Amino acid sequence: MTIAPDTPTPRSPEERIARSVLDARPEHSADSPLSVHAMTVAYHRKPVLWDVDFDAPPSSLITIVGPNGAGKSTFIKACLGLVARASGRVEFWGRPYEEVRARIGYVPQRESVDWDFPVSALDVVAMGRYRRIGWFRRVSRAHKRAAMECLDRVGMSALAHRQISQLSGGQQQRVFLARALAQESDLYFMDEPFAGVDAATERAIVEVLRTLREEGKCVICVHHDLETAREYFDHAVLLNMRVVASGPVDDVLTHENLHRTYGGRLTLLAEASEAVARAARGEGS
Repeated sequence: MTIAPDTPTPRSPEERIARSVLDARPEHSADSPLSVHAMTVAYHRKPVLWDVDFDAPPSSLITIVGPNGAGKSTFIKACLGLVARASGRVEFWGRPYEEVRARIGYVPQRESVDWDFPVSALDVVAMGRYRRIGWFRRVSRAHKRAAMECLDRVGMSALAHRQISQLSGGQQQRVFLARALAQESDLYFMDEPFAGVDAATERAIVEVLRTLREEGKCVICVHHDLETAREYFDHAVLLNMRVVASGPVDDVLTHENLHRTYGGRLTLLAEASEAVARAARGEGS
């Protein structure tokens, strides 16, 4: 298990950028599906993630847990290059995202998707095949059959031709999970896939996650329910702007670590914000 100090050593953003460039971080393994090296993310000079370091173990189910506003979704988006990083480096199997993007799948939060777009469930899942099909090419029968198999894995094959706007929230989430499966990735990022779903959908998602692990895949999943985190996942990352602790769930989800994660955010945020403000004014740290 890895435990971070309670507060970051005060450094300016410039110093952190220099450190991330000069420091090779030899402790990170090229075998890890995801290695995050000293990653900092800020919105409008307000830090959201601060000097995050993390290595994902292969063939595992990993949950990211933390309070609202702790940077959990930002962590995923920054790893995938969907939001800019102020500093740091992210590698997948020791390589940059651009070189291995075909091996990585992403399931965003359901609320971030326009579900009124006039397509069927099968159409959505087939979108996960586009890297194999090629853009502006017709979806072949083989790819449609593969998409149907993915829908069947999440119990949605009977609704394959239903418009996505006519599906329930749980059904929409299953479709999005099926789309990720259609990518046939080795690493999956999932942003709160259990949020707002019914019990049957939750069981279906858990079954899919366990099957992916058995196939040697790695899943990194933002999750908000501490009670089920131990049951559903192998490893946990406690995140509150930075990694408070990471490792096997039984070692990480302790009373002490949870208190450190959920109890000290305001103090840490104030210190980090002041450091960024000083740097913007040209003052020393």
